[in-house]
Amino acid sequence: QVQLVESGGGLVQAGGSLRLSCGASGMIFSIYDMGWYRQAPGKQRELVAGITNGGKTNYADSVKGRFTISRDNAKAMVYLQMNSLKPEDTAVYYCNGRHVGGVRPDAWGQGIQVTVSS
Repeated sequence: QVQLVESGGGLVQAGGSLRLSCGASGMIFSIYDMGWYRQAPGKQRELVAGITNGGKTNYADSVKGRFTISRDNAKAMVYLQMNSLKPEDTAVYYCNGRHVGGVRPDAWGQGIQVTVSS
């Protein structure tokens, strides 16, 4: 059974930093592209950052230069380093895994709250 578990969220002041972690199990991690999504109240879920199984990254314009996604295939972990946080970054953050061959359904974590106070 594929499982993604997020950790590292919480409350931080504007300008501060947080590091989210996502541990994967029940999957061959190295053949999944991974991503972080977020959903703020009343808004649609949006892609924040993605990293392919080969390490290529992409970011939403709103977080470029502030957030960094990385992965450790040996540990089956993906990380999101968030710096210079803004109140508009407040959301529930979700870890996502997408099989590179598309033959498995997407995997999602349960979500973790990030709150940035002004």
